[in-house]
Amino acid sequence: RKTLVAPEINISLDQSEGSILSDDFLDTPDDLDINVDDIETPDETDSLEFLGNGNELEWEAKNMPGDSADLFGDGGTEDGSAANGRLWRTVIIGEQEHRIDLQMIKPYMRVVTHGGYYGEGLNAIIVFAACYLPDSNLADYHYIMENLFLYVISSLELLVAEDYMIVYLNGATPRRRMPGLGWLKKCYQMIDRRLRKNLKALIIVHPSWFIRTVLAISRPFISVKFINKIQYVHSLEELEQLIPMEHVQIPDCVLQ
Repeated sequence: RKTLVAPEINISLDQSEGSILSDDFLDTPDDLDINVDDIETPDETDSLEFLGNGNELEWEAKNMPGDSADLFGDGGTEDGSAANGRLWRTVIIGEQEHRIDLQMIKPYMRVVTHGGYYGEGLNAIIVFAACYLPDSNLADYHYIMENLFLYVISSLELLVAEDYMIVYLNGATPRRRMPGLGWLKKCYQMIDRRLRKNLKALIIVHPSWFIRTVLAISRPFISVKFINKIQYVHSLEELEQLIPMEHVQIPDCVLQ
């Protein structure tokens, strides 16, 4: 071991040579001058970040398998802003921040639910029930679909951990509630690359002539790999042969 001897320092309050108050120590270059008035200080409304071992602590809430309705908590855990009597949810999709009007889409949140898991691991079953989509005759239809689109995409990112499949329930859906080609194209384009890659199957239950036509028209902007993942199922009995149905919630109108 080496013992380091500290140099003698004169801590007297005079400005003699070697004192910490001597002119040699008090002289500082101009670029180090600090104007206290220019320093930004946080006010009381600023949030504090707690760091542990240099890592930010992140909290994430997820629903259990089979939970339905609002995947974000029944619309009661908004991001703190309630303007014009509406509740808002802020989500990050593709590294961009978006706001969802939860109040407007609340009647349609059952359109996407978690249907449990299949195989080994966290292979999720995502159920999309088209019968819960809004009627195109509504005055705010485009606004509702825009927010519902963000809700569906952000729900996928929350619910999907590994591989997954989408079960699209097309039965009992009148044409006026069918999503348009532009809406489907936008959904496909905004799905993260990881989600596209991990999608193992898109099962369309009770396919109609219209949905087949829409998919045929969509071929130019959909990859061949994605097209090959599409399966048509004509009955719920046939669906039971493909996936476990314990947590898959089938709407009454589809059952009928």
